[in-house]
Amino acid sequence: MREFLEVMEEDAARDPEQRARDLSRRELPKRFYKEATHQPADGGFSIHLDGRPVKTPGKTTLLLPNETLGAAVAAEWMAQEKVINPAAMPLTRIANSAQDAVSVRFGDVADDITRFAGTDALCYRAGDPQSLVETQRRLWDPVVDWAGGLLGGRFVLIEGIVHASQPETLLEAYRQRLDAETPLRLAALHTVTGLTGSAILALALRERHLDPDRVWAAAHVEEDFNIARWGEDAEAARLRAYKRTEFDAGALILQAG
Repeated sequence: MREFLEVMEEDAARDPEQRARDLSRRELPKRFYKEATHQPADGGFSIHLDGRPVKTPGKTTLLLPNETLGAAVAAEWMAQEKVINPAAMPLTRIANSAQDAVSVRFGDVADDITRFAGTDALCYRAGDPQSLVETQRRLWDPVVDWAGGLLGGRFVLIEGIVHASQPETLLEAYRQRLDAETPLRLAALHTVTGLTGSAILALALRERHLDPDRVWAAAHVEEDFNIARWGEDAEAARLRAYKRTEFDAGALILQAG
């Protein structure tokens, strides 16, 4: 079991697209337990497989901060059928990563999220066609303006892909907000930021300014525009569905954690 969880933690650090491809090729371990439950424990809720607590790869008992997340992680384990599929267990992977890795590299992870804010997808705008330009303005401008107001500054908007720096005071204000997070919530923020390409959208989700569906829609403006114009590729649709499960796991942690 420990070796399997080590693999799950390695998966959590990978790009979602590469992770999905790797997991599809891997020989999956057989399910070895009958029942998965969540139980009260010192510091939160632990996950038990046939009465035995699940350990992280770092050999500490996996703990979730509240019953909502404990029940959700136990449900991931119960949902496994003949084999244990890590691709279907995003909450478990995020929790393992938070407990073993983010807790000891908190500053590095917070810095990485802040770097996203410096090159945020919502600040890079299309020059044409006009319908895409207008959709970006409609969905992105309000949240960019809100985030700037919250952080005491204004994000620079760029047409095209040429880099332009964001105000350092704005990025410092963003980074300072992350210091109040727990490792689990920070890991969830990192997941959401990476999947959306936007630290601004992750902040909006964290602050409950936007709900998960609106964040997801805002993150896929250009992709949805291209789908409407050219249609959707089956493999791209499968990958997007996989990313949505990862996103939903991060969103649940931010809402319940």
